[in-house]
Amino acid sequence: MHDAFEPVLILEKLPLQIECLAAWEEWLLVGTKQGHLLLYRVKKEQGCNQFEVTLEKSNKNFAKKIQQIHVVPQFKILVSLLDNNVCVHDLLTFQLITTISKAKGASLLSCHLQKSRPGEEVLKMCVAVKRKLQLYFWKDRAFHELQGDFSVPDVPKSMAWCENSICVGFKRDYYLIRVDGKGSIKELFPTGKQLEPLAVPLQDGKVAVGQDDLTVVLNEEGTCTPKCALNWTDIPMAMEHQPPYIIAVLPRYVEVRTFEPRLLVQSIELQRPRFVTSGGPNIVYVASNHFVWRLVPVSIATQIQQLLQDKQFELALQLARMKDDSDGEKLQQIHHIQNLYAFNLFCQKRFEESMQGFAKLGTDPTHVIGMYPDLLPSDYRKQLQYPNPVPALSGAELEKASLALIDYLTQKRSHLVKKLNDSDHQSTTSPLMEGTPTIKSKKKLLQIIDTTLLKCYLHTNGALVASLLRLENNHCHVEESEHVLKKAHKYSELIILYEKKGLHDKALQVLLDQSIKANSPLKGHERTVQYLQHLGEENISLIFAHCSWVLRIHPVDGLKIFTEDLPEVESLPRKPVLDFLLANHIDLAIPYLEHVILTWEDQFPEFHNCLIKLYCEKVQKLMKDPPTGTGSVLKSMKWGKMVRYLIKKRQISRKKSAENSWIS
Repeated sequence: MHDAFEPVLILEKLPLQIECLAAWEEWLLVGTKQGHLLLYRVKKEQGCNQFEVTLEKSNKNFAKKIQQIHVVPQFKILVSLLDNNVCVHDLLTFQLITTISKAKGASLLSCHLQKSRPGEEVLKMCVAVKRKLQLYFWKDRAFHELQGDFSVPDVPKSMAWCENSICVGFKRDYYLIRVDGKGSIKELFPTGKQLEPLAVPLQDGKVAVGQDDLTVVLNEEGTCTPKCALNWTDIPMAMEHQPPYIIAVLPRYVEVRTFEPRLLVQSIELQRPRFVTSGGPNIVYVASNHFVWRLVPVSIATQIQQLLQDKQFELALQLARMKDDSDGEKLQQIHHIQNLYAFNLFCQKRFEESMQGFAKLGTDPTHVIGMYPDLLPSDYRKQLQYPNPVPALSGAELEKASLALIDYLTQKRSHLVKKLNDSDHQSTTSPLMEGTPTIKSKKKLLQIIDTTLLKCYLHTNGALVASLLRLENNHCHVEESEHVLKKAHKYSELIILYEKKGLHDKALQVLLDQSIKANSPLKGHERTVQYLQHLGEENISLIFAHCSWVLRIHPVDGLKIFTEDLPEVESLPRKPVLDFLLANHIDLAIPYLEHVILTWEDQFPEFHNCLIKLYCEKVQKLMKDPPTGTGSVLKSMKWGKMVRYLIKKRQISRKKSAENSWIS
């Protein structure tokens, strides 16, 4: 609880019994049981909560019985229920303007000022006459019938307008009556045990309805709004809406509450209060039978300070938006409170709400990441400041918090990537706490975000790591990502990181190391072959440096590094590949040349000559040292036929080449 209002005595020991109140600006009207109408001017003294109160006008014969008074400053009129008649007087002179003869015998009235068009307002009035409701509108200094009368089940005890509906409280039940042409009557709910029902209009066009010590808010359809119901400590006798507060007069004191958030704000002890009325923003009067108090709002700055100490950030935000400060100062304070609120939500373990708050604020993502353990470098983390100690997270709580952080960072990443190519390379993030350093570079921010996402994925869903690393614009910090991937034994993902960052030598070394480990998903030579096949011509020296172990152990699969049907493989420079094989793996030169000549149909003479030469050397070797067995003899014969065939083919090819040269 905090002090929202300070009660200041305005009138004391009035010799007449107060029956009703009305106020506007610096004027206060008091209607008495004796039929007197008193008009006071209430002027606030400078620099203190004291008031100069002057009785400006008194009409001792205003009526025998003053039941209700309602001021309409916009039309300079006073609408009154006097001796069960509806009368309209001039607001300052009290001169009678008109009476409504049809409304004779009225027991209750309710006025409603409704905007019809920009800059135009229409005054409507509902009058209860026995078991009928009469509807009027004000025009040309008189009330005119709006539509036909409504018959109701009982004599109304309380009425309040709610846009195009009227909420009516009877002895036992509340009803809602549509007056916009539909004419429907809807039964709502019982009034409860209280003697008098209570329906009070709210400033947002809705209505607050009392049911014993409970108050609910209804819209014009009679539906409870998302605002929470209020539970008072006793049954309210009267209520007044003074946003963001709703003030209720209880038998022993005045209670101040809020709908959103649902809070008891203040209890003000006054001697037997009965009435409450508002004269505009920050003007509230409470009266007993013989006393009148003004509830003076405590300064918004003081209220906000109290609320922040109590961690009531939602209400502090509402008050901050009501301040009259310059736009810059006001926005700065609102932003500060919103940051405190988002941080407090995090401390309450409401992680999703917290991250949504930070996302809207544009808070530096590193300050948000810093609330989590082991995601930022310790030196940088030490520079960050927070309103209170950050809660320690572990286990299921940490996983839940990490999932919320993933959603937040994904959103921030998308926003930054879109703006990365802008001419301005600086980010416009703000600190969570003033004086804390922020990251200005968009690229640096992206690097921190992507690296953090990587860590969060490892903690929550490892299957997402690869998709992050495969992004063409992934900005993961290599050394830090390398460290966490190795620690998590995510070697397949480590290969993707190296590949996307162009660190092929490191990737191939990891593939070699993992190829011999029994439980590794990278065991064997297949991934090395695939990796080398996609490196392309620009990395030919790297291919030569890392293919030998595969060619030596698995020559057939290894040769696919240079013969696979892939654009990157086919575009490799064939002469250097041949030279490499001749120098290091001569047994694979023949199958390589066979693929180049017979499959790729390469007509380069040197390849053909080299293949013939290798065939001849192979045949000579077989003839010189023939292997034993029939199969070997047949193999030798096959080699001989192949040599003769290629010699003949080569001769034909040369002859055609010469003819074409002559023709050209």
